[in-house]
Amino acid sequence: MQPLTIRVARPTDDLEALRKFYCDGLGMDLLYAFSGHDGFDGIMVGQPGVPYHFEFTKKIGPAVGRAPTEENLIVFFLPDQAEWNTSVARMVASGFSPVPSFNPYWERNGKTFEDPDGYRVVLQNAAWQD
Repeated sequence: MQPLTIRVARPTDDLEALRKFYCDGLGMDLLYAFSGHDGFDGIMVGQPGVPYHFEFTKKIGPAVGRAPTEENLIVFFLPDQAEWNTSVARMVASGFSPVPSFNPYWERNGKTFEDPDGYRVVLQNAAWQD
């Protein structure tokens, strides 16, 4: 079976704030941006050649609000200590401070950051375990 390609899509009230978090902070690329597409503006961020990206959309109208809980998170596994240190330093240099993890498990080998919408990203200094 081929690996699945995944797009994580969600609405936001502030596309530019998310672009800064995911591109400047996490080091992703802005892969595509659009405006006025059936009433939606949006961006897609990720890295060329990897089988996932994130799409954030904004529609004029009611606010979409923040994440429903502190456990709404995405985890990136970075087993190389130097790469992990660089990733954490880039987040902090971009103006994003770590927040305490709701689940203490993520504190042991990781740092948790909250995006402008309240969704959380964990940079985990560990290898992915099947």
